[in-house]
Amino acid sequence: MALSIRLSRGGSKKRPYYRIVVADARSPRDGRFIEKIGTYNPLLGKEDEKRVVLDAERATHWLGVGAQPTDRVARFLDKAGVKERAARNNPNKGKPGEKAVERAEERAEKAKAAEEAANAPAETAEA
Repeated sequence: MALSIRLSRGGSKKRPYYRIVVADARSPRDGRFIEKIGTYNPLLGKEDEKRVVLDAERATHWLGVGAQPTDRVARFLDKAGVKERAARNNPNKGKPGEKAVERAEERAEKAKAAEEAANAPAETAEA
């Protein structure tokens, strides 16, 4: 059985509250789970100690059994010191797309042409 450590959503509309659960990977997000090992309340401040409450001992047990955490839960486990998570790096994420690069080049050409046009009358007046 493939196990997953993931978030199960609770709370009302626009007031999310999550349980950190160990569940069969095939069960639905808010469906049946094996064990609740913590909670996550995104409405609390980032420095609040009750934002993420996690039973590290049980998390370690389930990781030893072979449960795979989701990306968000892996962040929580890394912060709690249970499981180290490799930092991701996407150097192309901040780069503009092809169309934006083309538009920037066009703007640069127009600005250069306008600057040359502005400098041309000044040069003819000196001559």
